[in-house]
Amino acid sequence: MEIPYTVKARPDTGLWNAKVGIWLFLASEVMLFGGLFSAYIFLRLGSWHWPHGVLNIPIGLFNTFVLITSSVTMVFAWASLKMRNLHKFEWFLGITILCGFIFLGIKSYEYYEKFHHYGLIFKNEAVANRYRAEVEAAGGQIKPSIIEGQYEVTGHIEEMDEETMKFIPDSIHSSEPMVQIVSVLQTITGKKTEHGEAVVFQQDDIYRWGPFVPRYSSYFAIYFTLTALHALHVIGGMVVMAYFWIPGRKLYHADPEHFTNRVEVVGLFWHFVDLVWIFLFPVLYLL
Repeated sequence: MEIPYTVKARPDTGLWNAKVGIWLFLASEVMLFGGLFSAYIFLRLGSWHWPHGVLNIPIGLFNTFVLITSSVTMVFAWASLKMRNLHKFEWFLGITILCGFIFLGIKSYEYYEKFHHYGLIFKNEAVANRYRAEVEAAGGQIKPSIIEGQYEVTGHIEEMDEETMKFIPDSIHSSEPMVQIVSVLQTITGKKTEHGEAVVFQQDDIYRWGPFVPRYSSYFAIYFTLTALHALHVIGGMVVMAYFWIPGRKLYHADPEHFTNRVEVVGLFWHFVDLVWIFLFPVLYLL
């Protein structure tokens, strides 16, 4: 038995089955991400202090550009099929998949950076002030902590024992452009600069410390939840596109209209993934 409206649209709705299905699916996705964005708003409103400048804005902006480019090439791939040009379709879809890999590669670097970046919270402000001059001389800053009334410094642990911690402060919370550049160079090269001297803290002066992972703060918990879920959607879209790029394209030779409709459905999903990131970037990186 042949299933109706898999290729041709229903006369009353003007839609074929898969298109109805993808719009219903995307509606459920809007509710999913809408719930998470709501959680973000409530977490932020409930926090007396919300960190700024802990994410690399140029990298996030570049990733935004990569995803927007992939949306454009996805449209070109679909348009190529409408013009019955399979060769161009393969090129544009290949570029789209490549953009997906670039996005995930950059996102992996950002995750790696967070897993190896530490925050250290002093027991009280008086203790923090004891180290303030030395930390600022090393290129870092002591800022209000996620814990009310306490102060933290960020950077990398060089070495530690039971009594002391040798810590290289950085300017990840700083708004001073030059110090930020120094910090980025230090991250990329792995070498100390004149601002990258280590400061020795006494373990007894430290209230808590840890890497920038979800358990460190509500900010990183919602950051990893939103971006990891988005990355899973990117991977899912790439898997489907890779299928239509190589093994699935044989459908084009049997029924080009059916194949074009399927690619259009994938394209709608990919545009949704891009749209989610366009919301994520300002919310997590800029605000």
